[in-house]
Amino acid sequence: MTDGSTRRTVLATGAAALAVGCAGCSNSNGSGSASSQSPTAGSSASESAGRSPSAGAGTGTGKALASTGDIPEGGGTIFKEQKIVVTQPKAGEFKAFSAICTHEGCTVNQVVNGTIDCPCHGSKFHIADGSVAHGPATRPLPAESITVSGNSIMRA
Repeated sequence: MTDGSTRRTVLATGAAALAVGCAGCSNSNGSGSASSQSPTAGSSASESAGRSPSAGAGTGTGKALASTGDIPEGGGTIFKEQKIVVTQPKAGEFKAFSAICTHEGCTVNQVVNGTIDCPCHGSKFHIADGSVAHGPATRPLPAESITVSGNSIMRA
């Protein structure tokens, strides 16, 4: 009986260690893969973040994230540092959502063909309202508050 008991303990401990290790891989791979991939057509996250006057400082309220010209009509721009996606579904209409996928917590990596896309498991969200366009995510991206003043888009 001692051998069976030891074997169960070893198997249970190994399974627990594997589960913890896999959970850590999921989070780091999700973040790493999103930050290592460059934006594709309609996304221009790196490009816009680099040329926006205060893009790096836009984490607080009242600081400019981008200018309205930085956000493509029918698309959007991802601001990875601020964990926010700003979209322009129709000309002059700007929306903002969390850049963190509601499925597994990965950072979305592109805005293309009217959706905000997550690289980890393929979830897609509509640019107009953040609702799920394609799973596995089941919850929409949470809305973020922004204000547009002249040509500047700021966090509210």
